[in-house]
Amino acid sequence: MHKKKFIVSSFYKFVYLRNPNFVKKKLSIDLKKFDIKGTFIIGKEGINASFSVSARQFEKIKSLIKTLISKEIKFKNQFDNKHSFLRLKIKEKKEIVSLGQKNIFPEKMTGAFVQPDSWDKFISDPNSIIIDTRNKYESDIGTFKSSVKTKTTNFRQFPIWFKKNKKKLFKKKIGMFCTGGIRCEKASNFLINEGYKNIFQLEGGIIEYLKKTKNKNKLWQGECFVFDERVSLNDKLEKGLFSQCFACRSAISYVDTKSKYFKQGVSCPKCFKEKSKKQKARYNERRKQIQIAKKKGIKHIGS
Repeated sequence: MHKKKFIVSSFYKFVYLRNPNFVKKKLSIDLKKFDIKGTFIIGKEGINASFSVSARQFEKIKSLIKTLISKEIKFKNQFDNKHSFLRLKIKEKKEIVSLGQKNIFPEKMTGAFVQPDSWDKFISDPNSIIIDTRNKYESDIGTFKSSVKTKTTNFRQFPIWFKKNKKKLFKKKIGMFCTGGIRCEKASNFLINEGYKNIFQLEGGIIEYLKKTKNKNKLWQGECFVFDERVSLNDKLEKGLFSQCFACRSAISYVDTKSKYFKQGVSCPKCFKEKSKKQKARYNERRKQIQIAKKKGIKHIGS
């Protein structure tokens, strides 16, 4: 059996970093020594990262990050035959995942963790309400059976969704899930601050659930959106059937690509009516530049 040469990994850690700019500069220097691509977001509240790296170099990357940040970091790994990201990006931000709320401290208190092998039983409980904390373009292509979709366009809208729906959540056993777990950490802390109890979250998110349970009871339906070049994963954690619209970043199916509203790199049925003529013209020019670069044998920075 052919051994896959790359590890696709993600991790996050809510931990106070006194000088995130120092961490950013240190990572910028150290990571460039390796065959690694992906995105690292650093802030005073911690670090959030997804990356792909040569399998033979993974343990060195793991050791470097644990030494710099925290020995308690948990890495969630998959395997692939190539890089899942285009380039290496290291950013410093106010929040490592943006909720836009004050006094959110997930490192101090979050909902209780439900292990992946106990999740099916938990979500089958009629007294539970299960919230998909991800955005609409993610939940549209896959979610857990009977879960409530927030249909947000970004995570900062979650508190708005909550205020509109908080009466439905009252006295319920609330379970939450997201791709890797980080959004549930903040969302659960937010609900606790709002006075809600019986808050639970899926340990490790959808990725760990599929990895450990193999979706044996088929309660996960569809595919899982991921923020890299694979776009989506099936329940075997293999590259799924979706591609991605450059204009709106939505996952699009083969049927979508046959629509009269689809134009490679410019628009899809989900965003054609939302994008202005000026935006479409800009996307079309970008598409032309990518084609010119390919003919010349040059990799365009945005391709």
